[in-house]
Amino acid sequence: MSVELLNVPGRQTTPFYHHVSVASGERIIHVAGQVGSDDDLQLVEGGLAAQAEQALRNVVAAVEAAGATAADLVKLTMYVTDWTPDQLEALGAGLAAVEGVPRVPASLIGVSILFEPGYRIEIEAVAVA
Repeated sequence: MSVELLNVPGRQTTPFYHHVSVASGERIIHVAGQVGSDDDLQLVEGGLAAQAEQALRNVVAAVEAAGATAADLVKLTMYVTDWTPDQLEALGAGLAAVEGVPRVPASLIGVSILFEPGYRIEIEAVAVA
């Protein structure tokens, strides 16, 4: 599988993601929303940064369970509760803590609540392998 990550000429770039991913492969993998819970299904402590890191680790584990790798990711959709722009640094730090994940196109959607109180972030993903 190959993924080419691009930014649109003339558009503002960001250190967090690219605007476009062009993927070729045989299988498309859709990962359901992953949250900041550990292997014992316990919510990790440490706020948004810690939950973002754990949620992304869970995404990588799901992709690997499908026989792919983090390098095969092509799109992330993140739902964050009570989002305000001043939380971007914490979110970015949590995501950056997971090595090997390319800066694929991503959407960030602020929501009022996720499926259970206490959860701050849920990440859906698409990979091509």
